[in-house]
Amino acid sequence: MPPSGTIGIAVHGAGNVATGHLGAYLRNPACRVLAIGSRTAEGAARKARELGLDPGGVGIYDSIDALLAHPGVDAVSICTPHARHAEDAIAAARAGKHMLIEKPVALDHAQLRAMDAAVAAAGVRTVCGFVLRWNPSVQAARALVAEGFLGEVLYVQADYWHNPEQSGYPGSEHHLRRMDASAMLLGGCHAVDLARYLMGSDVVEVSAQQTAGAPGSPFAPMQAAVVKFANGRIGKVSACVEQWMPYQFNLDLLGTDGGLRDNRFYSRKLPGVTDWATFPTVLPNSGAVGHHPFQGEIDHFLGCVRDGVESHASLRDAVNTHEACFAIDRSGAEGGVPISVPQASR
Repeated sequence: MPPSGTIGIAVHGAGNVATGHLGAYLRNPACRVLAIGSRTAEGAARKARELGLDPGGVGIYDSIDALLAHPGVDAVSICTPHARHAEDAIAAARAGKHMLIEKPVALDHAQLRAMDAAVAAAGVRTVCGFVLRWNPSVQAARALVAEGFLGEVLYVQADYWHNPEQSGYPGSEHHLRRMDASAMLLGGCHAVDLARYLMGSDVVEVSAQQTAGAPGSPFAPMQAAVVKFANGRIGKVSACVEQWMPYQFNLDLLGTDGGLRDNRFYSRKLPGVTDWATFPTVLPNSGAVGHHPFQGEIDHFLGCVRDGVESHASLRDAVNTHEACFAIDRSGAEGGVPISVPQASR
């Protein structure tokens, strides 16, 4: 970090998610946006203007190496297309930059392991883009577990159901044919991540099934898996991107002293309560980028950089989430055979 203590930020990628990152950085006085990169300098400059930044006062780049060489840049958000995440993250690690990497961070085992090794060697701070950890309803669920209202969590269920065409994403009319990974890896990784996060345990085995309602997708658009955790408990995760219905993210926790269904909970520790209690909150039921809690994620990332601490959503932690997604893909392709999953801990 520079002597002033202000963290110098670069954002590589100029799509919708980059807008969310940039807006959050600009609202945090602990940092300063110094550079924006994209596949073209014109795209990077356009994103700068969109956020009210003067392209003449911010570094504009069409190369990750040039962006990382900007003097004063301490940390970078990697918001490039999925296939570039690993390459860009490895370059950032070798340049000694802290990084926030959008999900999925890698598309295969080789990319994931190379990233993990590069980050470990560099000793930089990382946060992976599992932004739903900062969703208010998820934070409430986490608090209910921590305060013991549910007792010991026995079962977790998380479902990511999102057809981007139905949600009105620009250019998503043929999204099934354009998929560069399975539904589970592209979006269902949020469900896998939250299942792990709320269970407080890594996935060690999966058994999955997959299907498709229409031909043309190079990857599975509908998947469901039973997962086993290191603590011996079980759960279920699913990812569907083909159905025609509004975005839905389901979250259920069953415990020895109570249960949670989205924003409804029941607990024997509340005597006199005879039915589900509903609490007002913000549910994760929107695919709109503007709905995502980027501010909480970005503020957390900057705090990790400032204080030199590892994030609960670090790349090291995210290894198990991605390995579980890869295993779900393999199990589904092989008709549901159980597949073991490496744990995230070293």
